[in-house]
Amino acid sequence: MPFVVKPSASSGAPAAPRPVTAAQVRRDFNDLRAVVHYTKAAHELGLWASERIMLERVLPSPPAAGFPILEAGCGAGRVSVALHGLGYRRLTGFDFARELVDQAVFLAAERRAEITFHHADATRLDTHPAFARGAPASPPPFSACLFLFNGLMQIPLRRNRRRALRQLAAVCRPGAPLLFTTHDRDHSPAERASWRLEARRWAAGKQDPRLREFGDRRFEDHCGDTFMHLPDRAEILADLAATGWTRQEDHLRRELTKESAAVRAFSDECRFWVARRA
Repeated sequence: MPFVVKPSASSGAPAAPRPVTAAQVRRDFNDLRAVVHYTKAAHELGLWASERIMLERVLPSPPAAGFPILEAGCGAGRVSVALHGLGYRRLTGFDFARELVDQAVFLAAERRAEITFHHADATRLDTHPAFARGAPASPPPFSACLFLFNGLMQIPLRRNRRRALRQLAAVCRPGAPLLFTTHDRDHSPAERASWRLEARRWAAGKQDPRLREFGDRRFEDHCGDTFMHLPDRAEILADLAATGWTRQEDHLRRELTKESAAVRAFSDECRFWVARRA
């Protein structure tokens, strides 16, 4: 979407565009529009068909009692609460948007789902009392980790996304699966053409001044402001290899199943990744 610079109230000069930061992304997700959007999906949409297929591949079936699962970027509880409904227990979720965590707690209580939710940042798990190694409240290492609906890609800066991957690896057992999704900037001819144009903008220094790395996007719609990094395949493979994970498989959503109209309205095409803790 086009970026409009609003005039400064004090000087009348255009306000300097501010690069996207983690603090700004957190404010965006705590915004009422985003909270309503994700809470509605948690209550009404539940698991996508493609998510269910991939979860069945990485989680034990039937659910194992001694299999603790961590959901990073749990939002309003859509995935964790759905997993509880499928019989999974020892579920822990966290999100860096406190308003969304509150909604997840409310939904779990409404559905009588015993799930532990925390307000935590994936890039700083080692400073959180529930996850820091050696802390009295530290849970046992997790047997699986989920980071769905592109949550990892909503962390600004590649070094921070890598830090999050390392932090998650630190709380997972060797061999534990990590299931996450990304938007894929190579998934269609139109998308590839769009990014060729974007590359020319960056080469000419004419990119959106709020963006800090090639692949970043920031747009505004009825859900509020949204930041998203769109990687290519090579980037993800390199990031996994550098952070203690081994790629196992990946699939575009359309390769798995045809989603309902409601899911397609909620989310564009994405790629599912499965990695294993080295």
